[in-house]
Amino acid sequence: MSWRERLGHWLFTALLLAAAVMLAFLSTRFGWQRDFSYAQRASLSEQTVALLHQLDAPLAITSYAPRDNELRGAIADVIARYQRIKPDMSLAFVDPDADPAATREAGILVNGELVIRYKGRSEQLKVLTERELDNVLLRLSRARERLVAFLSGDGERKPDGEANADLGNFGALLKAQGVRAIPFTLDAGTQIPANVDLLAITSARAQIAPEVAKELVDYVERGGNLLWLTEPGENVGLDPLARALSLRVLAGVAVDGAGAAFGIGDPSFVAISTYPQSAITRDFSLATLFPQAAALAAVADAKWQLAPLLRTSAKSWTETGPIPKQGDTTTISYDATKNEIPGPLDLGFALSRLSPSPAKREQRAVVIGDGDFLSNSFLGNGGNREFGQRVFDWLLEDDTLIQIPDKGAPDRQLQISQGALAVIGVGFLIGLPLLLLITGATIWWRRRRA
Repeated sequence: MSWRERLGHWLFTALLLAAAVMLAFLSTRFGWQRDFSYAQRASLSEQTVALLHQLDAPLAITSYAPRDNELRGAIADVIARYQRIKPDMSLAFVDPDADPAATREAGILVNGELVIRYKGRSEQLKVLTERELDNVLLRLSRARERLVAFLSGDGERKPDGEANADLGNFGALLKAQGVRAIPFTLDAGTQIPANVDLLAITSARAQIAPEVAKELVDYVERGGNLLWLTEPGENVGLDPLARALSLRVLAGVAVDGAGAAFGIGDPSFVAISTYPQSAITRDFSLATLFPQAAALAAVADAKWQLAPLLRTSAKSWTETGPIPKQGDTTTISYDATKNEIPGPLDLGFALSRLSPSPAKREQRAVVIGDGDFLSNSFLGNGGNREFGQRVFDWLLEDDTLIQIPDKGAPDRQLQISQGALAVIGVGFLIGLPLLLLITGATIWWRRRRA
């Protein structure tokens, strides 16, 4: 080989190495990805990308997951998709076992639970999916403060109270999401202010004056949104309000024998894990707990569109007798002679109709036969906090949340009968080894004869 040929080979090698180095350098500055999975399951949707481009401040996410846990890797993979679009989105992990004080202070109940912070607001997320995370980001990005007036003065639960029966913890959650919750005393002869986005009646204990009850009905007739958390035997003069909402509260306490499957010994503590389809319960899968709840029923010729929210099992009924206390061996059972109503029973309704107010298109109300589920004592049970948050989102008309299209592949599940599984098992355990043995013996025999 001549010196010219050797020189050409060396130049070619040098140019090839230089090109490889340049490509490696450019790959650190410019990225390119392509998702070939069905329905782009490994990529963020167009709605998510558009939302991330609208966020003009850094996002901070803290995940409370144990150090040696597969959750950390799964969470990091999901957040990494967001970070490629929004580089100022940070993710930090806290080991609940190593720092239990910080975990308790943050109110963390589930391994891997996330705390998302944006512009001084924060929200917690137990189930990490693209849809749920997008909706959290959308709520945190909304600038206008919402005003929720909690009726007070008649023994109602306080939105800033620290007693077990009060709603201070949930009120703090609303504040972190940009919702201003204030106690509001309604006197006779006064009106509910027009700037109130939502009026909440949380389990009044004292008799409400007829003039105040009339103003509550007038508020509804003017188009105001309403949340009413009632209780069994709550006879405080709100029957006119119930009629205006096309509902009635059934006598007795809702009891449900199906709670034994959740380890609940008190039948008056109703646990619900499946929900009727509604705008509030769509894709909601967390179990909720309702202690000492009242059942509700819709009246004929309702003036509203009523959607059931909470429904007990077929093992439930309205118990009109005394409820056995903890440790009491007395048993209760359904008794039709006492006008008890068998289940399934509805414990909550979402109401909507064309708004009488020209300033709004739709009027909304929610009535639930229990207020304990949002109290300081029971807010941390199961999905109580998340369910309450969904109720307030809908009532404050913050339900125009991102709906991510289904990305599931149609062929991800293989349906095989037991007979087919047996044939496949025998084939791999016996048939395939036998075939290899016969093939090897045949080859050996032919080579021996050759």
